[in-house]
Amino acid sequence: MRHRCRTDAAEVAELLITELVTNALVHTDRGAEVHASLAATRLRVEVRDYAARRPRPYVPTADDGTHGRGLVLVQALADDWGVDALALGSGKVVWFELDGRHDAAPYDGSYDAPYGGGPA
Repeated sequence: MRHRCRTDAAEVAELLITELVTNALVHTDRGAEVHASLAATRLRVEVRDYAARRPRPYVPTADDGTHGRGLVLVQALADDWGVDALALGSGKVVWFELDGRHDAAPYDGSYDAPYGGGPA
């Protein structure tokens, strides 16, 4: 991705991948699989785990330390994201997409209002 897209888009991708993988490993006990595809300058990353329970994003408090920010970051930084349930007992896929075009506006450090519904 670094060769075809903006540098900041690649850095955001790294952050979001680590957040989703960490969530899958911390909140389930069955491992995770990562799939990434880059078409032109559009990156799609899917993290599959084997727990059917849907993620519950929330805005962390100061007392949470570094816990609870993963899905808030995904919502804030990804161009699109969601959760797809798999066949009964097969788990789910949490995914995000990023537009890495050189002419796209880089992330400015701000984000929309905290999770209040959305695609999840």
